[in-house]
Amino acid sequence: MLLSAYLERPFFKSETIVMNSVLPASNVSAAKSRVVVFGSFYRGFCVLSELLSGDITEKLTVVGVATDDSSKRFVSPDKRVWQYPHVKAEEEMVSNLARKFDIEIYNGNVKTPEFYDIFENRWKPDLCIMATFGQKINSRLFEAPHLGFYNLHPCIDDGWPSHYVGGNPFQMLLNDEKIYSKIAMHRVNDGFDTGEFIAYSDKVFFPAHASVIDCHKITSPTAGRLAVHEIEKIIDRANCSNCGNTADS
Repeated sequence: MLLSAYLERPFFKSETIVMNSVLPASNVSAAKSRVVVFGSFYRGFCVLSELLSGDITEKLTVVGVATDDSSKRFVSPDKRVWQYPHVKAEEEMVSNLARKFDIEIYNGNVKTPEFYDIFENRWKPDLCIMATFGQKINSRLFEAPHLGFYNLHPCIDDGWPSHYVGGNPFQMLLNDEKIYSKIAMHRVNDGFDTGEFIAYSDKVFFPAHASVIDCHKITSPTAGRLAVHEIEKIIDRANCSNCGNTADS
């Protein structure tokens, strides 16, 4: 029900593409920014959906998706959303969407030579966005994209960094009987949800019976819209700056 608006969009009618094929740099227009999504569950799905639809597709190409394998200890499944009841399709929705668009998928450990090679030599991102991802990103990764590496984190507008940091902020919010959440977009750094603040979404209110899973579902469309809005602004600023540098040369 919550995702019916997404599922009715025309781009979901694409035929299934061969999994894990690679989009080489030579096939991407020089005018487009290369974007990598680190995401899972509903937030990852909604962010990826937004980046693959509408006018934003004229400005960027999603060249890779890193997503959780909830069976692996390195994503801390017992401390995060995967500890709660869910179905297999919710684990796979991000990778299934990526396959429809022939986007390369990675669900292993991101702090390995294998992933560094993919990230640095195949994906070569200009910008990365993280949306429900179970691994801490190190400086080799978050310092690489010249337009930045960003995260979408649920919290409230209680100052930045928020009190509600870490891998299960919705449970913390519900424990404190908070009635709403915002989504904060911020840069990724060496800390946990403490990097430079970029923007808040509007408030999303919780019904009294809401569970952690419910909070993920009802806030994820808002997270997707915030991500695409802010990413478009970042790309536009970079393009304006590049145009000015070209004119001055």
